[in-house]
Amino acid sequence: MGIDNQTWVREFILLGLSSDWDAQVSLFVLFLVMYLVTVLGNFLIVLLIRLDSRLHTPMYFFLTNLSVVDVSYATSIVPQMLAHLLAKHKAIPFVSCAAQLFFSLGLGGIEFVLLAVMAYDRYVAVCEPLRYLVIMNGGLCTRLSITSWVSGSINSLVHTAITFQLPMCTNKFIDHISCEILAVVRLACVDISSNEVASMVSSIVLLMTPFGLVLLSYIQILFTILKIKSTEGRKKAFQTCASHLTMVVLCYGMAIFTYIRPHSSPSVLQEKLISLFYAILTPMLNPMIYSLRNKEVNGAWQKLLGKLFH
Repeated sequence: MGIDNQTWVREFILLGLSSDWDAQVSLFVLFLVMYLVTVLGNFLIVLLIRLDSRLHTPMYFFLTNLSVVDVSYATSIVPQMLAHLLAKHKAIPFVSCAAQLFFSLGLGGIEFVLLAVMAYDRYVAVCEPLRYLVIMNGGLCTRLSITSWVSGSINSLVHTAITFQLPMCTNKFIDHISCEILAVVRLACVDISSNEVASMVSSIVLLMTPFGLVLLSYIQILFTILKIKSTEGRKKAFQTCASHLTMVVLCYGMAIFTYIRPHSSPSVLQEKLISLFYAILTPMLNPMIYSLRNKEVNGAWQKLLGKLFH
C-alpha cells in the first residue's frame, strides 16, 4: 500500500450515540439544556467568588480554576456533538478533530492535577489550620495552578502529535461521540504499541500519581479527624472536605475505569456513556456540589441576592 493511501484522511465521521432521528432530537434537547445549565452554573460560581471578598481564599481560587476547566472541557465537546445530532453528514475535519482531542485531553489532565492540588489544600486546612494562610499563600497557589495547566497541556500536546501522525489508511469512521484518543487510535492501520506505552505512562503521571497524592492527603485528614474529640468538630472537619471528595470520586473513578483497566475492556457503548458522563454531567454537577450545604457559598448567595433586590 502506498504512503498516499495510508497516511492522511481529510475528515472523520463521528458515529455518535444513535442513528434514530427521534432519539437524536430528544438527545439534542436534553444535552442542550444540560450544557446551558453547566455554563450558567459555573459562570455564577466564578462571578460569586469574584464579588464576595469572604470567598477570596485558596480553596475558592482553585474552585475558580476548576469551574473554568469544566466549562472549557464541556465546550470542547458538547457544541460539536449538538450540531451532529441534527446533521445528516456527521463529519469533522482532520484539523478540528486534532484540536478537539488536544483540548479535551489537556483539560482532563489539568483537572486531575488540579484535584490533587485541592486535596493538598484541604489537607493543610484540616491538619494545619493555624498555619493555613501562611502555607497556602498567594505565590504557592499561583504556582500550583500554573503547574496544573502546564502539565496537562504538555501531556495533551505530546499525545495529539503521536496520535495524528499514525497512518489511518482509509479508516475515517470514529465510533464515538467525539475525537476521543482511544477511539482515534483504533483507526490506525499500523502497530500502535508505542501509543499504548505512551498512554500508560501518561496515565501513571497524570492520573495515578495525582490520585495517589489525593489518597495520601485524605489518609492524613482521616487520622486528624479521628483525633478530634468533639462530634461537632469532626463534623465540621468532614464538611470541609465533602465537596472535594465527591468530585474526586466522580472524576478519578470514571477516568480510571476508562484508561486503567485489564484487557477485558468495556464495550464501545460503555465508553461513549462514560465520556458523555464526564463531558456533560460532571461539569454540571460541580457548582451544585460546591453550593449545597456549603455555608460560605450560601451566605455569599444570600448577600448578593439581598443587594440585588433591596
